[in-house]
Amino acid sequence: MLAPISWRVPPRHYGPWERVVSLLTEGLVERGLDVTLFATADSLTSARLDGICPRPLAEDESLDPKVWESLHIANAFEKAASFDLIHNHYDFLPLSYGGLVSTPLVTTIHGFSSNRIRPAYRRYDGRTSYVSISDADRDPDLHYVATVYHGIDLAEFTLIEKPGPGLVFLGRIHPDKGVAEAVAVASAAGLPLVIAGIVHDRAYFEREIAPHLDGERVRYVGSLGPRDRDELLGSSLALLHLVHFAEPFGLSMIEAMACGTPVIGFRRGSVPEVIDDGVTGFVVDDIAGAIDAVRRAAALDRSKVRARVAERFSRDRMVDDYLRVYDRVAASARV
Repeated sequence: MLAPISWRVPPRHYGPWERVVSLLTEGLVERGLDVTLFATADSLTSARLDGICPRPLAEDESLDPKVWESLHIANAFEKAASFDLIHNHYDFLPLSYGGLVSTPLVTTIHGFSSNRIRPAYRRYDGRTSYVSISDADRDPDLHYVATVYHGIDLAEFTLIEKPGPGLVFLGRIHPDKGVAEAVAVASAAGLPLVIAGIVHDRAYFEREIAPHLDGERVRYVGSLGPRDRDELLGSSLALLHLVHFAEPFGLSMIEAMACGTPVIGFRRGSVPEVIDDGVTGFVVDDIAGAIDAVRRAAALDRSKVRARVAERFSRDRMVDDYLRVYDRVAASARV
């Protein structure tokens, strides 16, 4: 299992790719598989940990990303002969190693950060087995072995039947994520808003968000760890996910739903795949639609929201899906 090294596995607070890697790795070990996790040396896992990068790159500026990325990826592929399969979660860089080893390579594409990286994926199409994390995030020029939605450990999230009246935003503070729109919707609805997440665009934060922070109607609480995240999501009337880009998946949506908290999201990317409109939240097209959805959110049955997540987005379902991918890829490699 080749993880990113921007954050620890599992991450202390932020790190969605690393969180998925951790959940999948632990699930596979529980199923009796022999798994080696290539991640930062301070990672925590029940698998065999092979970490050459001492600390997460995002937490230690003294580490040169190019150097440690090269060492980290090379460390895994130099040992490829020891494995039945390598599962790459490190974006496009490991693809260039795939032709140098005979071990089958599965690559989960966690989203395309830019169109500039697509040539790398196209160059190695057919040499690795691609997995998409939503149907909406598929590149029509690539061949995929499966779509596997992310899963979460339901035990980490508490169903709250009677939440408070406030709204929540959870994610990167960036224009793509629609934080300013969340502030506008909360203000129009006359409800308080709590904003949680890392500041990815400082200028945007200072210009569009900071002027609204008053400690009461709009609060910013930073990037939260698992326990605080669970408490915040469960205590909220709804999660606002008013993204301005084609969201590849969005873990915060299913984390909120696991607490029974419905999600109100713009109709972009995977949002209509993740939200069951009228059951686990509302898919809307504009600010006016989001304001109206806030007024309807309290009528949704929060226990049904949680039940639908357990059905569609559990960790066990994700593990099952990936085991089927591994079997298919391994069988093709033997032909």
